[in-house]
Amino acid sequence: MAIIGKIREKSALLVIIIGIALLAFILGDWKSFSGGSEDQFGYGMIDGERVEYSEYEEAAQNFTEQDKNNAQQQQKEFTTKDQEASNDKAWNYLVESTVINKEIEALGLNVGKAEFDAYLFGRDGFQVMPELAQNFTDSATGTFNAKLLQQRIEQMETSKEAKDRDAWEESKKYYTDKRKQEKYFSLLQQGVYVTKVEAEEDYIAQKEVKSVSYVVRRFTEIADDKIKITDEEVKDFYDEHKNEKIYENKIASREIRYFDVRIEPSQEDIKTFDKTLSELKTKFATVSNDSVFVVKNSDFKYYASGNQATYKPEGSEKARQGLTYPVAMDTVFKTAKVGQIVGPYQDNGTVRIAKVLGFNTNVLKARHILLSAPRADSAKVAVVRKTADSLVALINKDNFAEYVTRYTEDPGSKETGGVYENFMDYEMVPEFSKFAVEKPIGTIGVVQTDFGFHIMEAMDRSPVRFPILAVVQKTLAPSAETVAETETKVYDLLYKLDARLKSKNDLKSKVAAFDTLAAKLSYVVRPIVITENKPVVYGFNTTFAEDKVIKLAYDEGVESGMLCSAPIKDKDRYVIAMVASVKEKGVPSFEDMETTARAKVLEEKKAKQLMNSMSGKGSLDAMAKKVGAQVSKAEVTFSSPQIGEAGFEPEVVGAIFSGVKDGQKLVPLKGKNGVYVVRVDKTTKAPATASYKTETEVLLTTNRQSAGNLARAALIEKANVIDNRRFLKIGIRR
Repeated sequence: MAIIGKIREKSALLVIIIGIALLAFILGDWKSFSGGSEDQFGYGMIDGERVEYSEYEEAAQNFTEQDKNNAQQQQKEFTTKDQEASNDKAWNYLVESTVINKEIEALGLNVGKAEFDAYLFGRDGFQVMPELAQNFTDSATGTFNAKLLQQRIEQMETSKEAKDRDAWEESKKYYTDKRKQEKYFSLLQQGVYVTKVEAEEDYIAQKEVKSVSYVVRRFTEIADDKIKITDEEVKDFYDEHKNEKIYENKIASREIRYFDVRIEPSQEDIKTFDKTLSELKTKFATVSNDSVFVVKNSDFKYYASGNQATYKPEGSEKARQGLTYPVAMDTVFKTAKVGQIVGPYQDNGTVRIAKVLGFNTNVLKARHILLSAPRADSAKVAVVRKTADSLVALINKDNFAEYVTRYTEDPGSKETGGVYENFMDYEMVPEFSKFAVEKPIGTIGVVQTDFGFHIMEAMDRSPVRFPILAVVQKTLAPSAETVAETETKVYDLLYKLDARLKSKNDLKSKVAAFDTLAAKLSYVVRPIVITENKPVVYGFNTTFAEDKVIKLAYDEGVESGMLCSAPIKDKDRYVIAMVASVKEKGVPSFEDMETTARAKVLEEKKAKQLMNSMSGKGSLDAMAKKVGAQVSKAEVTFSSPQIGEAGFEPEVVGAIFSGVKDGQKLVPLKGKNGVYVVRVDKTTKAPATASYKTETEVLLTTNRQSAGNLARAALIEKANVIDNRRFLKIGIRR
């Protein structure tokens, strides 16, 4: 076990390779699949170099193990989506560490032995790292004990077990790399500075205030259909602006448009379901073997005898997944009688019928000293039993905590003086719980469990009333007939849509036909943009459906306007999708930019119309009256380009601070939200100051704090990262 102990389970970016395992069923054994040939992209590329299969697979396994442990500790299921999230963490870690380590190597940053020891042991200005301070604590003082850490390192270095020696090397590499990264980011921060001019400009931008009066007419005041736009005007805008960086396709992408048809229970299905529930409720009340009845009839086939089947209201402390009931049902359950049937009631999308078997009535508090002795080791059991019997004669309520510190082998309660509180009997092993439930408060005695011998004290019992339940859970689902009818309906719809699209000659007409038919049938069309360097889709329930959508977007010979060849099944719905656009990197095609160009032309025409109506040499009040608007007032600073309630308008605010004199009215200005006519009423200069120390410190702190994140983002962008994992899995690109 490495020196970091439990930290391995908790650290999000811990670089400790536990072993090599090809998770073929998750990641896919693509090397074998392709006959052992070298793929061009593999799992992906970072700065022009392929990510090694083993490197990614090992990282993915590490993060998977960590996340599985976390899920287990939280009593949560580790789902397919969780697995994908673990894989993404591994990928993001590899990307970040690769680009940063290249910079570290180029700078020649290193960590010598003296520096490493000081870093590890918290000497020469270094603070002891929290994970080490926590795991190597002096039991007497409660503070970090460097000797314990040194002993652990020496044990690992000289161990006969290769895994211990390897674990130390891995730990040493982790902390060395961590220190290198700290030095790198420290260098970046030290390179950040703020000039006096910058501080002065920031001070003036915050303190100088322009009191303005203004009239705004928003673009929304003119209905879109009141503005005539020709195709020629849109094409002219495209030709004039297509080479501007703002319109450039930064990365190749595809747009998919789709709508879904839900597979929902029919009225006949609902009727049958209600009848089934009624019959189950009647039978449940009379059966004598509840366990057989639950296992036979419940979708959630869980039955436990005794207090293990204690249920709590949703959101309660230590509530167990699946063993809860809605908060609104709390009074019903707590006042129910043993044998009573409660329900049917709705619970997180399902329907439950519960039989009350009894009540759990105690929340417990106890403390213990664990002397480990597995039952199978009879020799050790005999020795430890004698030790426990001799110690219990010496222990009382006043010195109990002292003996916990000296003798307990339970790390989970050592820091609390051996105390476990607010627990229910089912949370502990039976012998432990029985003592806590039955012995008079203050009793100290010895209990044997599978863990060994516990010197225990029963400390407190608080009365509660949580029901012990046998639960039959059913979910209303469409019948096979309903599913078949929906499938037929969706195929008919797809054929109809395909025929309609084939009758259209251009992409715009095809997209319009797709959207129109969906709208007529009350379906909502949603767009998805899938980028080539990282093909990811959101909003789907299954990986199967996501893969089908990505394959539609990037399959060989794909063209804009293509429709999926069959409905895509996604759990409780069918998806119909079409390729709305195929965008290549660089200068956009007219089709790529047409919608944007049309919107810009529309905005320019509205702006011109509004500017004409608001121009003239008269007063602001006269102009406002003329256009049926009102004069508003605002206090404006350059640092916060907001004009009163009109909104965020940096270009308009920039014009206000461009040397305009008090009393001067500006010509109509086009902003983000509309057209403005502004009069500067008064300028309040920034108060004179001899020092810009505060501004300098604030700017310096802000810039230094953001330096690391900006550097990471810039390095990753420069590395032109290609995440090919999804394409590789689907077979799009190798």
